[in-house]
Amino acid sequence: MELNKETIKKIRGLIAFAVAAVVLGVNYQKVFALVGDCMAMISPFILGSAIAFVLNVPMRAIETYTPLKKINRGRRPLCLVLAICLVLGVLTVVIFVVGPELVSTIMGLQKSIPLFFENIQAQAESFFASYPEIVTYIEQVDVNWEQIGKEVMGFLTSGASTMVASTLSAAISIVSGVANFCIGFVFAVYVLLTKETLAKQAGRLLMAYLPESLCENIVKVASLTEKTFSNFLAGQCVEAVILGTMFFLTLTVMRLPYALLIGVLIAFTALIPIFGAFVGCIVGAFLILMVSPVKALVFLVVFQVLQQIEGNLIYPHVVGGSVGLPSIWVLVAVTLGGSAMGVLGMLVFIPLCSVLYTLLKGAVHNRLNQKRMKSRKIANKNHKGPDGKGRP
Repeated sequence: MELNKETIKKIRGLIAFAVAAVVLGVNYQKVFALVGDCMAMISPFILGSAIAFVLNVPMRAIETYTPLKKINRGRRPLCLVLAICLVLGVLTVVIFVVGPELVSTIMGLQKSIPLFFENIQAQAESFFASYPEIVTYIEQVDVNWEQIGKEVMGFLTSGASTMVASTLSAAISIVSGVANFCIGFVFAVYVLLTKETLAKQAGRLLMAYLPESLCENIVKVASLTEKTFSNFLAGQCVEAVILGTMFFLTLTVMRLPYALLIGVLIAFTALIPIFGAFVGCIVGAFLILMVSPVKALVFLVVFQVLQQIEGNLIYPHVVGGSVGLPSIWVLVAVTLGGSAMGVLGMLVFIPLCSVLYTLLKGAVHNRLNQKRMKSRKIANKNHKGPDGKGRP
């Protein structure tokens, strides 16, 4: 091998990479701790980026579909204020609509829960009176109540000693969370007000240090990712509103209790793809069970019917169509995301898989076109004779 300047440069790069890999491998715990500290430091800005991304969806719609686009000066701040007011207005309406219903539900549960358990106790006494052999078997079971009492007291004593520390830690976490949210919100406002300038600066930075073809690919992938995530967010909200409205109208028509509360609860939990509505189902079934077990059973049947309609018809077409991902891959993305990262993974993996699906689809299309062109050239070459003319 000739040791010219280019070869020496490559050898130095390989040596530096090997040394860095060995150092990282030996001190991986410190590296992970350092990465965690860095993530904690920049967490307000990550939160701010997420807030900016969410607010950008209604702000862009306001800028596009309202007469405000005719205003040149001050249009962006006005659209941002309207977007913030829109989000806060939706939350306020939900709170004021659900709040009284929630208070009346809690007051009703204070009366219905004791009656429910009294009914359970009466039914249990009647059951045991009908089957005395069960009572005899239970009496033969030896339970060391004294030991259980000591263990419970020991647990409570040790728990009381850490209660003050836990309370202080929770208070610090709340204050830190509020501070991070405030910093993130201010950062989001600055990002939304200057998003075009920031995009141009990022493009200039990429062009300065990366090849032009790579910069074009990065910009293309970033644009596709932003469009896909925005469409997914809008589609998920539309799907949640549709599902909540379906439950509210159905429960109202069937005269089941807590129709409004359960409808809003299912709409919020439905923001978690596919499986989120089941959380609302459990809470709704419990609330109705305190009123009537028969009605709770009817609610479970209604939930299964509406969930099948939503899962097989509405969700794949509304959300899957909004991100350009076929229905079967929506289910796969939700399952993989939930297994890897829980609820956050469910929300992230659908648009992420949609981006990968679109990129892979484009790559496969280009690859097939190249193979077709190559096959045509070979066929044309074989079709011609040695003199370059067609064979006789």
